[in-house]
Amino acid sequence: MAERNVEPTHSQTEMKHTGQPNVAVIFAGGSGRRMNRDGKPKQFLELQGKPIIIYTLELFENHKDIDGIVVVCLESWIPELRRQLERFGITKVCAVVPGGETGQDSIYNGLKATEKQFGREASVLIHDGVRPLINDQTISDNIATVAAEGSCITCVPTTETFVVSRPDGLLDIPERKDSLIARAPQSFRLEDILTAHEKALAEGRHDFIDSCSMMNHYGYHLATVIGPVENIKITTPMDYFVFRTMMEVKETREVFGF
Repeated sequence: MAERNVEPTHSQTEMKHTGQPNVAVIFAGGSGRRMNRDGKPKQFLELQGKPIIIYTLELFENHKDIDGIVVVCLESWIPELRRQLERFGITKVCAVVPGGETGQDSIYNGLKATEKQFGREASVLIHDGVRPLINDQTISDNIATVAAEGSCITCVPTTETFVVSRPDGLLDIPERKDSLIARAPQSFRLEDILTAHEKALAEGRHDFIDSCSMMNHYGYHLATVIGPVENIKITTPMDYFVFRTMMEVKETREVFGF
């Protein structure tokens, strides 16, 4: 694996003596086909001269309780990512590793790099590189919930009726008040999520859609926190327009105070 090693920051050094480290594992391995663009992955599309992946990384870079960041990236784009990390002063990234054949394999690569850097006792916040609209409180809630309960799935309430199609052809329609949509970060004790990945690999499985699906399959307790509704994954041109609008609103609030 290609890694970018840096000296531990002051906060990383302190964490080694005061508690277990909290590490963001950022998945930036998608090719961006649904953005209708050739050549440039969606995570490297820019808004106001800054790539989406950098907006995302800055959220974890600037959080006082995040001790390190591991990025899983398309291998051919690792040099560009490193250039952008340097350009925007992202210092908490301690490893950049290439993705695998599937999303599951890519996350496993990131988790193994985290183990190498921080040990198996770390807590990990697994997040999409193209989800730049979470906030400081969401990260804090993930860290606190993992410490208390061992897991945390960031969710938003459903705003429409949720329908589940069953193999027998019937439909399950749960009460809206009982329905949540899983988003990210999805956060766990590293020991637990690595054990689940190792079980999946031993069974020859590489098709889990996300980390919470895998953890649920292997019987782990999953807690939830409610994150911001705007915590979308930027995968289509419409998503990009929403992101641009939200950043313009944020900028207006900062300038004018409303």
